[in-house]
Amino acid sequence: MTSAKIFLKIAGAAAMLGMLASPAQAQRDPAYQSARSSGQVGEKMDGYLGIVGAATPDLRRLVDDINIRRRAVYAEQAQANNATLEEYAFTAGCLAISRTSAGEMYQAPDGSWQKRGSGAPQRDPRCP
Repeated sequence: MTSAKIFLKIAGAAAMLGMLASPAQAQRDPAYQSARSSGQVGEKMDGYLGIVGAATPDLRRLVDDINIRRRAVYAEQAQANNATLEEYAFTAGCLAISRTSAGEMYQAPDGSWQKRGSGAPQRDPRCP
């Protein structure tokens, strides 16, 4: 399956499930919202949430919980769409990064953490 087809399926699944990319739709936990808006967490290229800077035990638990839930969705959807978990997660990461808002953190293609400005985020050239 091509990356573009996986991307379209992820976008559809995310909209239907209210998961993945948009924090307003996805994880409505106030601790998550606070960590995201303060730049403590950000979207990674691999489709998972990452900790930016120092990790506290509470922050680690929050990120781990979200990533466990994401991985379960990715695994289910990858199997349903004849894709590998890694392909699906990467494409979900592309979508999640594209849906970040100004001021939120994301992982750039070089692996560095960047704060989203008013323009488009830097994305991996393999992103659909």
